[in-house]
Amino acid sequence: MESLLPMIVSLASGALGGNVAGKLMPGSSLGTLGNSIAGIAGGGLGGSILSMIGMGGGGGTMELAGILSSVAGGGVGGGVLMAVIGMIRKAMAK
Repeated sequence: MESLLPMIVSLASGALGGNVAGKLMPGSSLGTLGNSIAGIAGGGLGGSILSMIGMGGGGGTMELAGILSSVAGGGVGGGVLMAVIGMIRKAMAK
């Protein structure tokens, strides 16, 4: 369970980051469900990328630094992916 916790934190942070980005950019928002799904995907990617470069909480123990890096990576990744998908969707609608 301890090895899954960083990924769970990244996914949850991604969902939150996607919804925050949707609130900050209402023209690109995908709705609450869409923002959450895009955020979860982005959070998973962000957390994985941080783990691969050695900055994530991918180790065996969940220390405060690991939790914070999972939250940051997931939140930023979720927000960025939601914003990109929202902008693409908006551009395609024109």
